[in-house]
Amino acid sequence: MKVTLIPVTPFQQNCSLLVCEATGRAAVVDPGGDLEVIQREVERQQVTVEKVLLTHGHIDHCAGAKTLADHYGVPIEGPHEDERFWIEKLPDQSTRFGFPAAQAFEPNRWLHDGDTVQFGDETLEVYHCPGHTPGHVVFFSRKHRIAIVGDVLFAGSIGRTDFPRGNHADLIRSIREKLWPLGDDVTFVPGHGPVSTFGEERRTNPYVADRVTGGMAHGVAR
Repeated sequence: MKVTLIPVTPFQQNCSLLVCEATGRAAVVDPGGDLEVIQREVERQQVTVEKVLLTHGHIDHCAGAKTLADHYGVPIEGPHEDERFWIEKLPDQSTRFGFPAAQAFEPNRWLHDGDTVQFGDETLEVYHCPGHTPGHVVFFSRKHRIAIVGDVLFAGSIGRTDFPRGNHADLIRSIREKLWPLGDDVTFVPGHGPVSTFGEERRTNPYVADRVTGGMAHGVAR
């Protein structure tokens, strides 16, 4: 699976183009805006977009989802249904943050913990990781050891929890109980900034390093 990061919006959000190299089929994750930039990259790679995937309902991650999905005639999958209130607030979010007008929409499929999504020959596991927002999900390719984590975790930081229905304790629990058990070798693509690995963040992240949190939860090896 080939992963191309496409920074979009004034927030430089990492939209990801995921390509199944065996079939040339692709998924676009978190198209928050600048759709012409995303479309140019799709054309450059000569791939076929099969679906749009969303980690959560903040405007820089999903404002362009409906327009892009309609352009390619594909479904939107994700996030978890607890993000409905954020997606319904897209018109208000666009005004508040100075984005182009964005319309609310209904994903074709809400996702839940334990679900999978497919494009081409690739399968991504879905993990519900609340905290930054209540319905945030993470996409994980077990085969390729890559996770698309949205705004749950960053290189050297973690997601904000001061937005409506954010919860710091939930976020830390999501990271420790959902992400760390996937393995230190997993490379993750955050919603903003550079990629890193779970192992690196367990060693060095000042918010969730093992020395800060006491290692994994529930008796998993520290």
